[in-house]
Amino acid sequence: MSISAHYDIRQPDAHLIRDDAEAIAVAHQVAALLREGAAERDRQRRVPADVVDAFSNSGLWGITVPRGFGGAEVSYATLARVIAIVSAADPSLGQIPQNHYCLLEDIRLQGTDAQKRFFFDLVLKGHRFANALSETGGKTVQDIQTRLVGEGEGYRIDGRKGYCTGSLYAHWIGVLALDEEDRAQLAFVERGTPGLVVVDDWDSIGQRTTSSGTVLADGLRVPAFNVFPSYRSYEVPTLAGPFAQLTTAAIDAGIGRAALDDTIAFVREHARPWVDAKVDKAGDDPLTIIQIGSLEIRQEAAEALLERAGLVLDAAKPAPDEDNVAAASVAVAKAKVLTTEAALEASNRLFELGGTRSSLARHNFDRHWRNARVHTLHDPVRWKYHLVGNWALNGIKPTRHDWN
Repeated sequence: MSISAHYDIRQPDAHLIRDDAEAIAVAHQVAALLREGAAERDRQRRVPADVVDAFSNSGLWGITVPRGFGGAEVSYATLARVIAIVSAADPSLGQIPQNHYCLLEDIRLQGTDAQKRFFFDLVLKGHRFANALSETGGKTVQDIQTRLVGEGEGYRIDGRKGYCTGSLYAHWIGVLALDEEDRAQLAFVERGTPGLVVVDDWDSIGQRTTSSGTVLADGLRVPAFNVFPSYRSYEVPTLAGPFAQLTTAAIDAGIGRAALDDTIAFVREHARPWVDAKVDKAGDDPLTIIQIGSLEIRQEAAEALLERAGLVLDAAKPAPDEDNVAAASVAVAKAKVLTTEAALEASNRLFELGGTRSSLARHNFDRHWRNARVHTLHDPVRWKYHLVGNWALNGIKPTRHDWN
């Protein structure tokens, strides 16, 4: 029998962020806090509760709440920038609110006014939401076995979930289950509810402190008020899929920036030039300069495509339709390709340009590559090339789902 994992989850007390400019300013403040100790948290695979509380109480977890419900409702472009800034400091902690934001988007798209008032108010107070969406045993990521069955005035959920990012730290968990008509429903369950078990079994080589482990639902009872018809987000054109992809690409952009920044600092301060360069400093080695230039250009191109994708989503938000939702999916796919490739290349080149001494365990620079390699496995970039090519060549709109 699995034992529910313990974490010191405290009553939240979040700051209320008012606009986009404040969100970006606070993101830089949080990044400065999270950067300190990030390597050691990765090494120990442990995050003190004070660190997570400081992050969520900063108000950043509530910046997408609509203005009509008291939030800043920042632009999608701003949200992507915020996630990238935080993820450059600590991408594991940058990832833990990623699905939180996606769950808030589900509430915005499919919630009743009463549901929105209730759950958005919790978010603005600082409550953290985590996901229990994916499963590990199916033929594809869309093969869901967890079931939701009507019982009395509410529902009962039974199933096993994997890759439940942020579950250890969450006040609430969004559980995806199929109803009796095989439609996807999303149930929000408060932590500590009988029948909900969080298992802290995430042991990946990268993104080590995301708590992306297992959640079990065993006779889990949920009131009808807490259930959202998430299947409707894909029956008609919405930005649910592009939104999820944008937030994922932003994390990769942060990983790439962190790896490149550490590469530049190490080359300046510690690396040695190659003997044939006949220079005194590694920073004067012409081939090293060329490689740094290439990395910087690719990273900035990735960040520019990420910003552009956010702007395309912003333009589509007032009236999403078949065409502008497809355009948003394509724009995000382009960003996803470059953020993935830039992060992988920068985290690998760090060792080539830094030399053998950069591989010493005390630096823990391998965390950048481990983080990039693991997080970019979220969905295959080879299919992004296909999506973009099929759109450009044949005018084929992307399939609507969470990964487009």
